[in-house]
Amino acid sequence: YRSLRGYAARLSDRGSAPRTLARKLASSRAFFRSLVEHGDMTANPADLLPAPKLPQSLPRTIKPADVADLLDKIPATTPLELRDRALFELAYACGLRAEELVNLDLGSVEFDAEQVRVEGKGGKTRFVPIGEPAVVALTRYLERGRPGLAAAAGDPALFLSKSGRRLSTSDVRRRLRVWARHAASQGAVHPHALRHSFATHLLEGGADLRAIQELLGHSSISTTQVYTRVESARLRAAYLRSHPRA
Repeated sequence: YRSLRGYAARLSDRGSAPRTLARKLASSRAFFRSLVEHGDMTANPADLLPAPKLPQSLPRTIKPADVADLLDKIPATTPLELRDRALFELAYACGLRAEELVNLDLGSVEFDAEQVRVEGKGGKTRFVPIGEPAVVALTRYLERGRPGLAAAAGDPALFLSKSGRRLSTSDVRRRLRVWARHAASQGAVHPHALRHSFATHLLEGGADLRAIQELLGHSSISTTQVYTRVESARLRAAYLRSHPRA
């Protein structure tokens, strides 16, 4: 145990980042756990080491005007453009994970009820309302875009690749990078940034935290509370900019 504490101290003295230190200590725990399982040791000394406190990073969000600019600059001419416009309108309108987007089937969208049925983590199903811009984009894609992508076999996936197969999450990330560059967005835009922006913009608009939790499909309210820190940081920045005695 003393040797491990010395090892952790040396890493810290050398300026190792907390995440680097946590990763190395996790490897040590796994090593000693293996020795215990094989009967070479009676206890895992690394379990006594406290985990380093990791800095809490706030999720990256995009301003509403920048999201609108990104989406509005996706043309709606070719089948792929129509697909991408519908894909990212839906991602932002409903706060969906990339995995949830690609797992949607044709029957997942309920146009009469203006909602989408989402199969989330742990096999949990939730229903999320769809805004009018996303409904319009989806309708155009299904009428003028998807028929040009569908293969003869007929994949039930809502969003298809140019070869007629279900999109992958890497396809979603790649296509969003393309349109972010096209819109000259600041920095790289990840699909999860649209999800974070969805939640933050709802909170800024006055939505209840419990409602946001249900819309995001979070099992615990503590996961959703990260967005209150985003809002708090925004309000503090506004205060520092505006108050004469800040």
